Amino acid sequence: MELRQLRYFVAVAEELNFGRAAERLLIAGPSLSQQIKALERDLGVRLFDRDRRSVSLTPAGAALLPHTRALIERADDLRNHVARVSGSEPVWLGYVTWLPADVGSRVFAVAQLHVDPWAGPSHTQAERVSTGSLDLAICRLGVDDLERYRLNARLLGADRLFAVAIGDDTTDVRVEDAIVLVADGKTPWSSWNAYAEQLSRDTGARLVHVSDCGILGAAFFDHVRAHARPIVNSPRGQTATLPSDLVKRPLVAPRVHWPWSVVWRRDEARPAVLATVEALTDGVGDLGVNAPDAWLPKDDPNRR
Repeated sequence: MELRQLRYFVAVAEELNFGRAAERLLIAGPSLSQQIKALERDLGVRLFDRDRRSVSLTPAGAALLPHTRALIERADDLRNHVARVSGSEPVWLGYVTWLPADVGSRVFAVAQLHVDPWAGPSHTQAERVSTGSLDLAICRLGVDDLERYRLNARLLGADRLFAVAIGDDTTDVRVEDAIVLVADGKTPWSSWNAYAEQLSRDTGARLVHVSDCGILGAAFFDHVRAHARPIVNSPRGQTATLPSDLVKRPLVAPRVHWPWSVVWRRDEARPAVLATVEALTDGVGDLGVNAPDAWLPKDDPNRR
C-alpha cells in the first residue's frame, strides 16, 4: 500500500467516476483502475462497487474514507515539517522512466529533493510542471511542446534505442530494415508516437500501427514474434528482461537516441529550483546525441 494509492482512492471516492478522477489526477484511466485494484488487494476488501454505468463506495470504502483523508493530511503535515526543520527548500521532481542513479547526491547541497513516486508519460509530466504540481520533470518534449507549456529544457541523459528480434542473431540492424510501432487511439503513448512517426519519415523504418498499446511488455514481445523484421524498442523497455527466444540488436545508420531533458517553468523564480537544474545538468555535455551518425527528431530542443 502506497500513499499515492490512498490519494487515488480519495479522488475516486469524491468523483464517483474513474474518468473524472483520472483527469483530476492527470493519469490514464486504466492506470488508475489498476492502482485501485492493487490497493483493494493489499487491504483485502472491495472499496467500490462499479459497473459500466456507475461507481459507488462499498460499506468498507465509506468507512475507510475519513481515515484515509486524515492519514493524507498527516503525511502532508509531516512533509512540511521536515522541510522547515531541514532548512533547505523542497523541490518536487517528476519523471517518466529514467532517473540518474545519483540524482539525490547531485542536488543535496542546494535543495531538498522529493522525487514524485508516480511515473507518468512525458506530456503528462510536462503539464504537471506547467500547472505547478511539480517543480521539475525529466521527460522528452519537442520545441512546440515547450512553447505550449511555457517550459525551458536542458539535456540530462540519453538512451540509445535498440531493436528486438526473434532468434539468436545479435548483429547490427540498419534502421531502414526495422519496424517501429505506434499505438492507435487515445493513448498515453502520444510522445512516443510522434517520435516514432518522425523516425519512420527520416530513416525509412517501417511504421506499424497497433491497437493493443503493445509498445511495451508481453504484447510488444508478441509483435516481435509476429514480424520478420526486428522492432525498435521504446525507452520504457530499455531495462526489460527479454524472453529467451528474443535478442537485442544494435540499431545503426543512424544510431537512434531518445534524449531525456529536465524541464522547468520559464517564469520560475525560486532559487532552489534553478539551482537544482544547474546541479543536475552540470558537466552533462552532449552525450553523443548530435554525433554525425546519431539521429534526433527535427523538433528536439537538444538538436544542434
